[in-house]
Amino acid sequence: MEKKISYQKIVTWIIIGISLFAVFIHVGNYTIFTLPSIMFYAWHLMIGMVLIFLYYPLGRKRENKSKGFIIGCRIIDWILIALALFIGFYVVLNFDAYSQMMQNNQLTPEMYVLGIIVTLLTLESGRRVLGNVLPIIAIIAILYAYFGDKIPGLFGHRGYNAQRITLSIFSDRGVYGTPIGTSATNVYLFLLFAAYLAVSGADQIFQDIAIAAAGRKRGGPAKMAVIASAFFGTISGSCVANVVSTGAFTIPLMKKNGYRAKFAGAVEAVASTGGQIMPPIMGAAAFVMADITGISYAEICVAAVLPAVMYYVCLFKMVDLESVRFDLKGLPEDQIPDLKQSLARGMKLFVPVAVLLTMMIGLKTTPMKAAIWSIAAILILGFLDKKDRMTIQGVVDGAVAAAKSLCAVVGACATAGIVVSVFSLTGLGLKFSNFIVQLGNNALIPSLILSMLVCAVLGMGLPTTAAYIVCATAIAPALTGLGVPVLAANLFLLYFASLSAITPPVAVASYAAAGIAEENPVKLGLTAVKLGITGFILPFAFALNPDYITFHFDLQTLMTWLSGLVIAYSLAVAFQGYVEKKITLLERAVYVGIICLVIVPHFWSSLSGIALFAAFYGYRQWEARKAAATAAS
Repeated sequence: MEKKISYQKIVTWIIIGISLFAVFIHVGNYTIFTLPSIMFYAWHLMIGMVLIFLYYPLGRKRENKSKGFIIGCRIIDWILIALALFIGFYVVLNFDAYSQMMQNNQLTPEMYVLGIIVTLLTLESGRRVLGNVLPIIAIIAILYAYFGDKIPGLFGHRGYNAQRITLSIFSDRGVYGTPIGTSATNVYLFLLFAAYLAVSGADQIFQDIAIAAAGRKRGGPAKMAVIASAFFGTISGSCVANVVSTGAFTIPLMKKNGYRAKFAGAVEAVASTGGQIMPPIMGAAAFVMADITGISYAEICVAAVLPAVMYYVCLFKMVDLESVRFDLKGLPEDQIPDLKQSLARGMKLFVPVAVLLTMMIGLKTTPMKAAIWSIAAILILGFLDKKDRMTIQGVVDGAVAAAKSLCAVVGACATAGIVVSVFSLTGLGLKFSNFIVQLGNNALIPSLILSMLVCAVLGMGLPTTAAYIVCATAIAPALTGLGVPVLAANLFLLYFASLSAITPPVAVASYAAAGIAEENPVKLGLTAVKLGITGFILPFAFALNPDYITFHFDLQTLMTWLSGLVIAYSLAVAFQGYVEKKITLLERAVYVGIICLVIVPHFWSSLSGIALFAAFYGYRQWEARKAAATAAS
């Protein structure tokens, strides 16, 4: 009797086939052939949509499904897949006609129908993978474009008919515009890079290195969590994925070591979220920033170094002071891996990262070529590793993992493309920027605060990439108009788009950590805000003083770095209220004063703050050593 092949097995085979085709089309476009941009984007969007409808089937969350309901949902899914394939192949096979449409800025009847279909497919794919918030924003944007002539005041416009709106969406200003273009050219290859690192055992190796480096220190498990999550977060670019993967190990270990549940979960959430602002990879939003601003990705990475260091120094010190507060020890010696062995195992992971950095920053090659060569390095080293050899199954698993990660990015970028097309068509971005400037009374700091609040509200229901795209389109012109440099303005928005993952009431990273920690998500989220406080202050610092995101081998850069480290350390002390022991309220106030001194973009003010910090820090260290000597005698 023949064995019956299940429906899910067939779907799995199809996903594997599409995943391998995605590798071929994306890697091949930069090695074997070169496709026109829009044609390449069409392939990318088609692949992403098909994967979304396969990975996120209709009715998956409904309980007590009847056989008829399941069959009906599957029929709808395959109709949507067929439509996505049809539109993708239509654009590819009729590319000349599509290009002529964009050149003439006029839709043919058949392309009008296809434009409506691709809009509906985009909204549905975004809904399935991201939830309702972003598709609703996109629908509101479409309605705004249509009914603009009925809106009074600053935000009113002449209004556009359905055909003109569809043309804008179905063009290189919409679903085939910058957001999906960035996903196609940069993001997928780095997702593939991260997937193959994971297949090579990166998460376990990072954990072992982190435990070996920090595990025996006081509060070792939490310090290990910070290091491991920083490593893995910058590669994965997804805070939630990072929390779920590394947090499953680190959070229970922290709780066992004596950390409070809300603190343990918050440490993991904050450390994982920081991966989106941590060079060298950062996340999808950073690639979008490079395309929007025209600033090279390498320059963005260099600019992000000091803020990222400050972020993690503050977090690390808060963890250290928490261990002082509750007298928490490190891990037992028998649980500490050998550092040399861990580093030796990690060489096959460090080499690809070194290749990536050398090519992007040293040789100034494109991120795409750097990613491809880094992937090649992973595979070559994996095949040469006799102990843990990369297999064909590993190659397939990496492709499938990258394809699954791609779903969220494509859903976010394509749906955000609808919003961006409306901004472009109606001039809403300029209107919104003018509104912020007027509301802030043409003053920089009030405008920065308003921008922060808008990012926080948008980020409550959106992934980082989508939140950044919308904010960059709407707000960045206002900030640059007030004198903030382009890079600083966009990093400001990226930070708050990223930090929305730990900001209540809707904080996806905090929620994920709360589930593992078995803690109230709101309490954990509030603790996460405290631990990640540097991230909320830094954007204002480099918006007001761009020296924080510039690097030169001079005295000013040295002063800026010292100031940054002093700010990070002082914030930790001020919020925790401990150094080597509990400090007074007056001393905490002094540390706040130090922050105020060094954050001011003035040499003598910064120098005074650094000197005051050195005096207080030195005194407390001397006091601690004296107490230890007395106790020993």
